[in-house]
Amino acid sequence: MIEIPSDLHPDLVPLAFLLGNWEGAGVSDFPGGEKCNFGQEVTFTHDGRDFLEYTSRTWVLDDEGKKVKPLETESGYWRIDKDRKVDVVMIRDGGVAEVWAGEMAEGKPQIDLATDAVARTAASEPYTGGKRLYGYVKSDLMWVGEKATPEVPLRPYMSAHLKKVVDPSEWAKDIKDLPDDGIAFFR
Repeated sequence: MIEIPSDLHPDLVPLAFLLGNWEGAGVSDFPGGEKCNFGQEVTFTHDGRDFLEYTSRTWVLDDEGKKVKPLETESGYWRIDKDRKVDVVMIRDGGVAEVWAGEMAEGKPQIDLATDAVARTAASEPYTGGKRLYGYVKSDLMWVGEKATPEVPLRPYMSAHLKKVVDPSEWAKDIKDLPDDGIAFFR
């Protein structure tokens, strides 16, 4: 069940499924780049205004699933209008700024995005645009990204399966009269 915070801007209710902290793993593979498994942490928050704040951190994982090195960090802001059109402004640590445009599917928590504008610093890797698909599937957040460069046409390059991180204080707040030692709760 998706909980809608009482202070969430009304325009953002369709995006409420994104709210929270998410963790998981995925695969990255693009010509000219390192093929790897990666870990990811994603956070969607709000402060009552008409946008969600987004942060994503990824890192390369070794064969045992341990962090090896940072892969990519991005942050941005997500908005949705009354017609379910979604706009995202995103900055990546590699020197890329993007404006994404898309829409939320009718009747399901799925968002299709494509780059509308891309700006790069001189030091950034070649990049001309992309597409992303985000979906809320059986309480998990899944996404797949496609990327294009001047040399490589649009193709899948990253995907991940993320689980919501639950803060124990959130589910424990409903437990009344928990004894100080906690043991009596389990008797």
